[in-house]
Amino acid sequence: MNYQHIMASIDFSDHSQYIAQKAKNLATVYSSKLSLIHVLDNIPMPQVPYGTVISLTENTDSDYLEAEKQKFIQIANQLNVTDGCRWLVWGNPKQEITHIADQNNVDLIVMGSHGRHGIALLLGSTANAVLHHAKCDVLAVRIKEH
Repeated sequence: MNYQHIMASIDFSDHSQYIAQKAKNLATVYSSKLSLIHVLDNIPMPQVPYGTVISLTENTDSDYLEAEKQKFIQIANQLNVTDGCRWLVWGNPKQEITHIADQNNVDLIVMGSHGRHGIALLLGSTANAVLHHAKCDVLAVRIKEH
């Protein structure tokens, strides 16, 4: 069975473009739909409940949020991801990635993994949490720290 819907999860790290391009290449190979998700979990948004999908077309009062939106839109445009397949979400990354994947019949999530060891492995990572909670396949692309 080929993948029909591939979703790349990006975090705006230096490796995000690499992860996104891997997902794009897989989508090309399988002739599948490509989606993109970024979960905001590091900016204060006290008036917004977790799990809220942030509009990419409406302006907000937050310069930081607008900058995040522009970074996300730029990457989505570079990958030719259609507007309906772009999710900028406020919340817990593990929960929101798996929730959006379930809601949209994603059958492969592509995300980066730092390959943690020792205590960092015990504390977990987003990739590890998604791997254990997703109902679809998860491809963890190894990110090598320099």
